[in-house]
Amino acid sequence: MRTRSQSRRRRQQQTLPVVVENFDLEEPIVEQNVVPMADNRTMAQMLQAPIEGYEDAIVVPPINANNFELKQPLINLVQSNKFTGRQDPHNHLRFFNKVTSTFRHPEVPNTSIKLLLFPFSLDGEARDWLDKEPPRSILTWDDLVSKFINQFFPP
Repeated sequence: MRTRSQSRRRRQQQTLPVVVENFDLEEPIVEQNVVPMADNRTMAQMLQAPIEGYEDAIVVPPINANNFELKQPLINLVQSNKFTGRQDPHNHLRFFNKVTSTFRHPEVPNTSIKLLLFPFSLDGEARDWLDKEPPRSILTWDDLVSKFINQFFPP
């Protein structure tokens, strides 16, 4: 019968040494096997978080008016009747048009004000829908109304 120390010695004798052949420490290993990716980015570049594509779907035309800003009470009024995707989209648009018609600025078209305010009137599924629209895909108020109605009007 073998003792523990004899078994340990026997196992140590049975292990073979690892031999590494043709290994040159002078050459950098990283440079030997660089495989260019299909779009010529390195793996490190591919693992970085994207920095583009964060533009809104709604494109608001430039506003060149002096002293123009959306006041918080107007935003609050729009937010008082948020559309979640479960109500009648026509009723929501009627309410939204009433609210936005109360605000006028001589140098700013009413459609620009509507485009600026509309995202504040959405919540839940409707907000998700707008966030998933392609960047810069809604250029006019009519585009927005058409996409909105087509998305939420029951078939």
